[in-house]
Amino acid sequence: GRRWSDGLHQAVEAKEGVKIERENQTLATITFQNYFRMYKKLAGMTGTAETEAAEFGKIYNLDVIVIPTNKQLLRVENPDLVYRTEKEKYFASADEIQKLNDTGQPVLVGTTSIEKSERLSDLLKKKGIKHVVLNAKYHEKEAEIVAQAGRKGMVTIATNMAGRGTDILLGGNPEFMAKQECVKKGIAQLLRAAQGKIQVGVDDSTSTVWYYAGNEYVVATEQWNEAFARYKAQTDKEHDEVTAAGGLFILGTERHEARRIDNQLRGRAGRQGDPGASRFYLSLEDDLMRIFAKEWVSTLLQRLGMEEGVPIESKLISRRIEKAQEAVEAQHFESRKHLLEYDDVMNKQREAVYGLRRQLLEGVDQKDLIVEDYVAGILSELLDQHAPIKAHPADWDVKGLKESILTRFGVDILAEGIKPETLNRQELGDAIFEKLKARYDAKEKLIGPDAMRYHERMLMLSVLDQQWKDHLLNMDHLKEGINLRSYGQKDPLVEYKRESFDMFEGMMRRFQEDTSRYLYLMQIIRRDEGPVGGGPENQDQLGPAGTPVIPSRGATDGNGHRPPQGVTTSVDDLEEAFQRRKRRELEQARMAGAGDRQPVQQVVRSGEKIGRNDPCPCGSGKKYKKCCGANA
Repeated sequence: GRRWSDGLHQAVEAKEGVKIERENQTLATITFQNYFRMYKKLAGMTGTAETEAAEFGKIYNLDVIVIPTNKQLLRVENPDLVYRTEKEKYFASADEIQKLNDTGQPVLVGTTSIEKSERLSDLLKKKGIKHVVLNAKYHEKEAEIVAQAGRKGMVTIATNMAGRGTDILLGGNPEFMAKQECVKKGIAQLLRAAQGKIQVGVDDSTSTVWYYAGNEYVVATEQWNEAFARYKAQTDKEHDEVTAAGGLFILGTERHEARRIDNQLRGRAGRQGDPGASRFYLSLEDDLMRIFAKEWVSTLLQRLGMEEGVPIESKLISRRIEKAQEAVEAQHFESRKHLLEYDDVMNKQREAVYGLRRQLLEGVDQKDLIVEDYVAGILSELLDQHAPIKAHPADWDVKGLKESILTRFGVDILAEGIKPETLNRQELGDAIFEKLKARYDAKEKLIGPDAMRYHERMLMLSVLDQQWKDHLLNMDHLKEGINLRSYGQKDPLVEYKRESFDMFEGMMRRFQEDTSRYLYLMQIIRRDEGPVGGGPENQDQLGPAGTPVIPSRGATDGNGHRPPQGVTTSVDDLEEAFQRRKRRELEQARMAGAGDRQPVQQVVRSGEKIGRNDPCPCGSGKKYKKCCGANA
């Protein structure tokens, strides 16, 4: 699964006394925004997108269209009530709940945390009001409770996460009630644990299969219809009573930082043309008020002569609080936008690396890229370093040029007959490049074009993956400290773009150099089972070019293609190590989230077995079963 970085996870492991694992290395990274933007088409549907329309437009270039409700909205949205202290607010909330409960009107109370849910619950217990507290701990059970939150006289206290996605029907949900009865009375028979899709393995005409509390149950259709009809008549009657009482009342104990979450809470009431009402109870000690709105609200309330326990109800205050919420939303949007600006830099690099990687996995021929681009680029840099354009030929560092080309490509330019003192710079570069191309073609002819293409792809994949992982680590370190540049009157984002570009250029240069070096210095190793030649005993092991065929080790190039096994080379071990590493990473990815499963170790007894009636080895003189073996 996921682990904290920078030694934090190891510190927690040490504190808890468990095995300290090694630091994980980042293999890939992407933000949600760039991940979603990879799709060719983006669309969605939600009831609370209107408040985030600006972000959808700027980040994803998406318009938000508001679809009118199916039936006219009858929900009454009352102005907020503002109290001086949190204590006064909770007392007033409890009084209001008691008043509504006496009339039989169902109440759904929304809180921002489990702690505040339990605090309000204690007040209701003292008043003797029957209620249910939900805090997103038991999702299956809570979905049922929330579904029944519209029954007459029901009081439900919930955090904003509890029971999401469950429709609250006024008068109750007859389907849930019928299922509950069938399970409790044993009428329904357990089939299996739910698999995500109901698999009917019974006669459809006489039996009904449904999902309940994480399991699939089967019940006789006749019994199911009877129970459902009975509860449907009960809930229809209760629906009329609850509607007459005013429908579901939503009581919010605090404004959230985002208006979207407040709208979600309000939206639980007044669905499909049902009546309902909502009101938020606030105090000057609430987080949102304390951080963003305390000064002007406090001043206003003092002018109005606010007393203890007396609330202020004003649409002006509600509007100002919404403005404070808008400010918080804008602040969060800026932070997400800021993060995206940094990730956009990485995204360009990501596209370049993954584009090349996809070509390699799809088996695209890379010979021209390696020789005409990578080798030519490296040679050009070496000439600039050892034989600058403005330098006189007598001042060229011929020895340094010879050693650099020898270490990178294994070609001795002097031994190959190139005489730098007789050539100008252009002719020298062309002569060396021709020799390098000839050396590459000779190696390809020796092992065969198919084998050479395979080695090119495998080596490029191996080098690219390692360089990319190191680059991601370096980019993480750069991002951590880049904000300090602002102390030097520099824009951290501009500095990040500049330095990350330089780091990416350096990474790609190292990738090209390592790939070229591995391919040019690759040695052809012949495994002689006998004399390499045309002898009769060796004929069945010879390939078409007369090279010995080595049995395949079962490896593939990552795209399901097995390599041509004409000869063995010095980079085979490197390629096999790369494949093993990829298989290990894939296995770890598959096991992510499954917990750390430690292999079961067999206990091996080091000494001789001690019988229960033998003398205890501690020397007490007692039998083992009466001494040290008493607790064994």
